[in-house]
Amino acid sequence: MLRRAVAEALGTAFLLAAAGGSGIMGNRLAGGNIERSLPPWQTSLAHHRRAGSAQVFSEFIATAGLLSVIWDVRACARPLFLSPSELITGAYWFTASTSFANPVVTLARAASDTFAGIRPADVPWFVLAQFAGAMAATLLFRWLVPTRSHVS
Repeated sequence: MLRRAVAEALGTAFLLAAAGGSGIMGNRLAGGNIERSLPPWQTSLAHHRRAGSAQVFSEFIATAGLLSVIWDVRACARPLFLSPSELITGAYWFTASTSFANPVVTLARAASDTFAGIRPADVPWFVLAQFAGAMAATLLFRWLVPTRSHVS
């Protein structure tokens, strides 16, 4: 019963954060957004500063949320094609980091000098937060669903 209550509380928390936070982040992103024509190939690294504890913590949350969705889908033997994308869409809007949630994506965004970029100096903190979030989700689901956690 405790595991079910914890799972329900976590699912509700992620849902509320995604639904409520998306409007807030959308408002912030739209204010002062200037459209400009970018070349298809860029020669400079990103300059967008993404530093501080809020950025790193939100990246931890986004990654833990993504891996939690994946673990949950696998444990319940549901199709995986839509759930992760729904979480990432919501996490993009509700996290301060805009939810990179993947070390490869983080590196790619460091090579993009746009509003979605991340300056190379901030990359290591994001990658550490992503690994910590992945470990937290894995440990949580090994506890929540012990009989299905090791199924491949």
